[in-house]
Amino acid sequence: MFLREIKSNYKNFIIWTLILIGMFFIVFLIYPSIIKSNNIEMLNEMMKVFPEEILKAFNMDISNIDTAFGWLKTEGFVFVLLITGIYSGILGSNILLKEENDKTIEYLNSLPISRNKIVVNKILCALAFIFYMILILGIFNFIGLSLSGDFDKKLYILLSITPLLSSIVIFSICLFLSTFFRRTKKTLGLSLILVFVSYFLEVLSELSENIEFLKYASVFSLDDIRNVITNTQINPLMIILSILLTSIFIFLTLKNYNKKEFL
Repeated sequence: MFLREIKSNYKNFIIWTLILIGMFFIVFLIYPSIIKSNNIEMLNEMMKVFPEEILKAFNMDISNIDTAFGWLKTEGFVFVLLITGIYSGILGSNILLKEENDKTIEYLNSLPISRNKIVVNKILCALAFIFYMILILGIFNFIGLSLSGDFDKKLYILLSITPLLSSIVIFSICLFLSTFFRRTKKTLGLSLILVFVSYFLEVLSELSENIEFLKYASVFSLDDIRNVITNTQINPLMIILSILLTSIFIFLTLKNYNKKEFL
């Protein structure tokens, strides 16, 4: 069952991973020419014009972008979080529902396996893909940064782990929501809304202390990027919360899926 899921979903995994790698490959190609020209001086001057709240929202107040690693800590990780989040959301929305969408659920139900086993195998497959996407990207960027110059390796490794905290939660939420639907079109939209609204709330929370409470409604707060950059450590509470939330939504998924009636 697990191998069946791997074969069924590996093509999308390869496509999304290549998109991420391709994006950062371009960055490593062009960034050396940017920082060796007068453009970096102009860029630094432009940064001084932006309000402090805007710089804070993108971590530019605690990290310069005059190196590839500096860019990675700011705008770079925005792309990582969003793309891994979108991939995880789509995976969570589709991995169960596609059986109903493709009319193969009758075949699965005819096999001598329980619904719980079906769901658990799909979850294990999805979590493996999410983990390997983040791992492959982490290794690729580590090599790229090593070729670009010196950088804080410990900080980079910790930063590379953080997308996993939000991604597994996004996956589990979308997986749970998918149990209320019968077609993947609706859940695809929900997964995208969840990711972008969550990131928007995270950015808004950094703009003013008056709306700082919005970060508690954002899944991306679990990544706690600013704390990792400033203290070079991952807050254990965020790891516990990520595992707890994932476990809760997986439990709710199993419970709801067992009650679901298939047409």
